[in-house]
Amino acid sequence: MANLMGLASFVSELRVVRTNLVAELRHVDAALSVLGKLGGGSNYTKPRHRMSAAARRKISLAQKMRWAKAKAPKPKRTISAAGRKRIAAAARARWKKFRAAKM
Repeated sequence: MANLMGLASFVSELRVVRTNLVAELRHVDAALSVLGKLGGGSNYTKPRHRMSAAARRKISLAQKMRWAKAKAPKPKRTISAAGRKRIAAAARARWKKFRAAKM
């Protein structure tokens, strides 16, 4: 019987602790609800910036123009006939000098 008496006091102590915990949880819930109403809780979402359709279109067209400019073929560079003759003459002179040095 002594064992049961000790158990009964232990159970009553656990019930007291439980009621205290329930009261604390009520306080925490109340604090969370107040914070949620203030906008500081986890339900708070940052207001998003909305862009008009005209602004999106303007940005899109500008980006397309930038891409078109970057992808545009570069004009092919050509050399004049006189320039080609100068290069050919210089190459002939170099080869002539090389062959002369070889002998």
